[in-house]
Amino acid sequence: MLRLIKRVLAGLAVALLTLVTVIGFNTLRYTPEHVSEDAPVFELGADLEAATSNLSQAVKFKTISTEMTHPDFEDFLEFLQKTYPAVHTTMAREVLARKTPLYKWQGSDPSQAPILLAAHYDVVPIAPGSHDLWEYEPFSGVVADGFVWGRGTLDDKGAAIALLTAAEHMIQQGFTPKRTIYFAFGGDEEVGGLGAIAVTLHLKEQGVELDWMLDEGSFVLDKIIPGLEQPVASINLSEKGILTLELVAKAEGGHSSMPPRTTAVGRISQAVARLQDKPVPGGLNGISAEFFDSLGQHFPLGQRVVFANQWLFRPLLEKILSGAPSTDAMLRTTTAPTMLTGSSKENVLAAEASAKINFRIHPRDSIKDIVEHVRRTIDDPKVEILYDSERATPASPVSSSEAEGYAQIKSSILDAFGPLATVPGLTIAATDARHYGKAAKNAYRINPFKITGSDLPRIHGTNERLSIENLERGINFYGALLQKQ
Repeated sequence: MLRLIKRVLAGLAVALLTLVTVIGFNTLRYTPEHVSEDAPVFELGADLEAATSNLSQAVKFKTISTEMTHPDFEDFLEFLQKTYPAVHTTMAREVLARKTPLYKWQGSDPSQAPILLAAHYDVVPIAPGSHDLWEYEPFSGVVADGFVWGRGTLDDKGAAIALLTAAEHMIQQGFTPKRTIYFAFGGDEEVGGLGAIAVTLHLKEQGVELDWMLDEGSFVLDKIIPGLEQPVASINLSEKGILTLELVAKAEGGHSSMPPRTTAVGRISQAVARLQDKPVPGGLNGISAEFFDSLGQHFPLGQRVVFANQWLFRPLLEKILSGAPSTDAMLRTTTAPTMLTGSSKENVLAAEASAKINFRIHPRDSIKDIVEHVRRTIDDPKVEILYDSERATPASPVSSSEAEGYAQIKSSILDAFGPLATVPGLTIAATDARHYGKAAKNAYRINPFKITGSDLPRIHGTNERLSIENLERGINFYGALLQKQ
């Protein structure tokens, strides 16, 4: 018996040693590619003072997405013509639907497939009641404390000005790209992107197939990801789709003093609760796995052990990642109840109650998948499920992180920002790239600006601003990227 116990203990010791060895080996080889710390940061040499002034002027145009007939849309396009004469002399320009200009910079080598670089110049309105919370008038374009302040600096006039500044400077220096490059500046990105759709249709009608395109969709994230000190450039390969379902329950109504066991409001409440309690299945596969596998390599040793050995720790890792809204959104299609309706009076039973549920669809799921998930989860034939198929948008295709375009964007980020982590990611909101991508083999999403956690609420919020240092980085990024074409 004692001998048997010794054999069992010896076997357990060998198994434990083997396990530790495998975990250690996987962790040691789970490291990011080396990035030289000594490589000089690329500097295009464009006039930063003039670029700062131009962004300040750009902010003053009230190109609010809900006011498309405002003369500032036309005035902004005229401002671009006057401010960037070399661009407008060298490139062909057409203004398509929703005041969306499309520029064509003819390349010298017609055998190379063209690309498209995009931004948008429409902005969201100032939220009612928030005006007094701004440090400076939201459309004043004040330059102070090392920042340009105002609506649109981060989203997305900053990118448009940085791109045009780089192109203007390079044209003045005699640069001509080998491949043809298109620029598109959406006039209605914040309200659906009909301008981007028009650009895509126009390119297809002209027989143009883009090798790749780049638009907004992420940033260089500085200390935003918990536990990670190193800045992370998330070059996003796809973006989530959007589906809003309306759940409707009907009843006889009547006086609240004699209610049935389950009212229309109660039935809808049960349906919403079931959806909240049973989210759409998700996990570490597909683009989610690619993002976290790349990101995990940059964490300290303790966390890296878990990421490097998902064969053992995956259930634990998925549980941890599901616990925070920001990382949970990367794992699955999200479920967000946003609107409820019932009776118009407190003592009257609702004859009809409804709820609207907004889903942001992960690339692994389809619209049909989500509708079926809702039907199964609610499991109540007395709740009607409605949606507008024309407004429902599937997730965009997942682009390649192995393609030339991704490599050029990645190297240009490193050129402009110096050593940092670069990972392929997923955009959880909607951008014009979902439209432009239909004319391209690959669609990528990142704004070349470094932001911190304090910047996140400024996007669509109060006190939006872009640092002059970030503007310079953006110009240098686009300069480095254009030089590779």
